[in-house]
Amino acid sequence: QVQLVESGGGLVQAGDSLRLSCAAAGRTFSTYGVGWFRQAPGQDRDFVAAISRSGGRTYYADPVKGRATISRDNAKNTVYLQMNSLEPRDTAVYYCAATTAIVSIRSYEYNYWGQGTQVTVSK
Repeated sequence: QVQLVESGGGLVQAGDSLRLSCAAAGRTFSTYGVGWFRQAPGQDRDFVAAISRSGGRTYYADPVKGRATISRDNAKNTVYLQMNSLEPRDTAVYYCAATTAIVSIRSYEYNYWGQGTQVTVSK
């Protein structure tokens, strides 16, 4: 089992950058694929980015391609999501999640979820 805690969210202006962090408790963090998802008010939870266990493979949703970078440091049990050129449409609660699969873009394949961190982008 793994516990996940997100941090790094906040209120920013359009065009700014943020780096979200997902810290995991557990000695086997490197055996989990990790993904970021986001949920805006009244909308479904959407896939943002995912990274494989070793970090060798990454995937991005079309709305964030070219603006987001997911990375991980298994020695620190942490996954990062760097978001640049933020837009108001990026406003959402961002969740990180862990899967026993090597990597996945499907939320139903994720077993463990954090509590989320709010990102608000003003015009």
